[in-house]
Amino acid sequence: MRFAGVNIPDEKRIEVALTYVYGIGLTTSKKILTEASIDFDKKAKTLSTKEMSLLKDIIDKNYRVEGDLRREIFANIKRLKDIKSYRGARHLKKLPVRGQNTKHNSRTVRGNKRVTMTSGRKASAQKT
Repeated sequence: MRFAGVNIPDEKRIEVALTYVYGIGLTTSKKILTEASIDFDKKAKTLSTKEMSLLKDIIDKNYRVEGDLRREIFANIKRLKDIKSYRGARHLKKLPVRGQNTKHNSRTVRGNKRVTMTSGRKASAQKT
């Protein structure tokens, strides 16, 4: 079954299966199912064609998902970079944008990956 160009797993509950679509989390999924008056515990494969079309209509009408949402987020980040704001500069440098500390965390992002010391014992040549 496909919603917004994404394959939805048949064996999962519809409440969880909808979260496979980019832009729909668990809370949004519950809102959509409540609006469509579909049981949360129903499996995705047991939905009727009427219920599926109702879900598609609700998602298309009220929510921005997948490609549209990705384009909008990319455009917002590009705008921040273009106006050279602080957040845009952090995006350009691929550093944390929202004020996180970078002394200890985000080491791999900064290219400062240190390998912790091993026990010093060499691996045996052959297995016994």
